[in-house]
Amino acid sequence: MKSIDWKLCLVADAEAAKGRYLLKLIEKAVDSGVTMVQLRAKELQTREFLQLALQTAELLKAKSTPLIINDRIDIALACGAEGVHLGQEDIPLSYARKILGKKKRIGISVNTVNEAEEAEKRGADYLGVGPVYYTPSKRDLKAILGPSGLKVIREKVKIPILAIGGINAENAMEVMSYGVDGIAVISALMGAEDIAQATRELIQKIRK
Repeated sequence: MKSIDWKLCLVADAEAAKGRYLLKLIEKAVDSGVTMVQLRAKELQTREFLQLALQTAELLKAKSTPLIINDRIDIALACGAEGVHLGQEDIPLSYARKILGKKKRIGISVNTVNEAEEAEKRGADYLGVGPVYYTPSKRDLKAILGPSGLKVIREKVKIPILAIGGINAENAMEVMSYGVDGIAVISALMGAEDIAQATRELIQKIRK
């Protein structure tokens, strides 16, 4: 597998775009410093999601930026994505690996040390750890980890960690100080009036 710059993952949520042209938002964010994209579209029908994924994959391939598909293994395979990101209630990691093989990355969302250690043990390639802070982007919000909870999980696993949940330009430096490999954001960029400017501000904080 190719190496990945984990520093700033945009969770490009179709619903969070609120009618704006999602591909254009993704393009602006990547051109301004986003290093990877996770495409999420929980309310789109399969064919709509596939069409969006194919267009996104074509855009990101030209920019050498990895694409991860949220939840949908079939969509990830169909569009040639780098991999898939799964939650605790999605298809178990072992079955996902059988379908995807060893050449695709599988990320797992975790909220506890036990979940993190289990995911690493079962062969996850990276973890999405959170929520670090309160976030309105999640309907079924898990326990808030806070910096201390994030730090404990970082100490327990060796695979890459993307911290997620309520992270923005004001707290990104603190989050990175706990040894995570990068951050994943939704509202900090998708909710910005100027996504390009918001991305530049955020990546500048992360890389300090």
